[in-house]
Amino acid sequence: MAADPRLKNLRGSGRRDFLRWSTVAAAALGLERANFLNVLNDSGGSAMADAVSGSTTMKSVHLIGDNGGLSWFTQLFPYPTIAKAGASGSAYYSTPSTTTAAPTDRPAVYSPDSPFQKLSKAKQMSVFVCGTNETHTKTPTSALSMGTSNLLAVASSIQTATPSLLPVMAINPFSFGTAQGAQAPATVANAAGLVDLFNSAASQTLLAQPANAALAESYFKAFLDLNAASQRVSTQTAYATGRVATNLLAKNLASQLSVTAADMIRYGMDSSTPTTITEIGSAMCTAVKAFALGLTNCLILPAMQDDPHGAFADVSTLNSNVKTLGAIFDAFMADCMALPDPSGGSDTLGDNVVITISGDTPKDALTASGWPDSTASNHNLLYVMGNGYLKTGWFGDLGTDGTLTTWDPNTGAAGTMTSAQLSLYGTSAAAYAIAKGDPRQVANFGGTAPPAAIVLQTT
Repeated sequence: MAADPRLKNLRGSGRRDFLRWSTVAAAALGLERANFLNVLNDSGGSAMADAVSGSTTMKSVHLIGDNGGLSWFTQLFPYPTIAKAGASGSAYYSTPSTTTAAPTDRPAVYSPDSPFQKLSKAKQMSVFVCGTNETHTKTPTSALSMGTSNLLAVASSIQTATPSLLPVMAINPFSFGTAQGAQAPATVANAAGLVDLFNSAASQTLLAQPANAALAESYFKAFLDLNAASQRVSTQTAYATGRVATNLLAKNLASQLSVTAADMIRYGMDSSTPTTITEIGSAMCTAVKAFALGLTNCLILPAMQDDPHGAFADVSTLNSNVKTLGAIFDAFMADCMALPDPSGGSDTLGDNVVITISGDTPKDALTASGWPDSTASNHNLLYVMGNGYLKTGWFGDLGTDGTLTTWDPNTGAAGTMTSAQLSLYGTSAAAYAIAKGDPRQVANFGGTAPPAAIVLQTT
């Protein structure tokens, strides 16, 4: 059967509506999943069948650079004008001669240790001037504010469409905020604690014997098959989660989620790496493994927390720290690209993950000495790796004379809105990427649908 061009060429909301309603119709008719996908492949093409069999939302990693921690990331993803100018005394660890243009939609540059340099334009960073300076705030939220909601809670709510055992895992401290339908985070004190989240007491006692574990799983699935309600569309998400939970209940997952010696090398870490950095690398490494097993959709973690006023006084340590941070992001994406998305389809995890970086203050980019906390016009930054859904590069910039340029949400060009006013638009863009380009998901939480100036892909 030839694909129907009317279906194959559907784009945007029409495509999403067709996929949702055809799935419901198939369930109502009792059509088996495999047969439904075959029909969809024949009538709408393989890409449409893949869209249904794969993940409908992005997984996400959110780094919160409190207590000055955000400022470290201005070395990996620097203000373009400052980095290219090489102004004397500026807070940039490299020089114009080792700074190169990034292949982004909007202006951006690579420092020598910037991650993602071997990835496509779609997998580069989008940087939004938005939010306000919140110096020394342990749980900064201004660059994550989405109207009356918080991007972290909004992400969790959007991700409920993809069942997982623990929807959100988080390392304290952070401010989660509220959003209708958000799943409460499972919180721990450090990266090592993430592994313990998935080691059930049952796996160490009642179900420690393999025979008992297998029997428990078999009983659960047998009763589920006998339960007529388990086949209803309205209950399938809950029962799918139950199947995953029962399968994992008897398993001690420490060996599968823990950071190994090989991981440490791949992520550029060793015994001399500062704890502030190993916490980031270890958490992100564990997150990849948890994502691949379908255990979680979201990781929230603090980043650096070290208030680095004296960073530029020790150039050797500064360079080493920046290099390791870049290596961590590259290793994380390499791991993701090498693993299939557990939701099915042809995507890898690397095709279905969004990264955000926010914090209390990016510090004064023009003053390396003492690296002051103040920022021009009291601005803040939100970094988003939107993975094919957002224009990449900088929205806004900072001049060598200390003048902040903000941006117009409708055009992306220089604008008149303040950094504080732009929070809604930066977070809406991030939510749009997590929702895989569904503007209605953004509007549901008081956000605004990103216009063509921000959006890269709308299919």
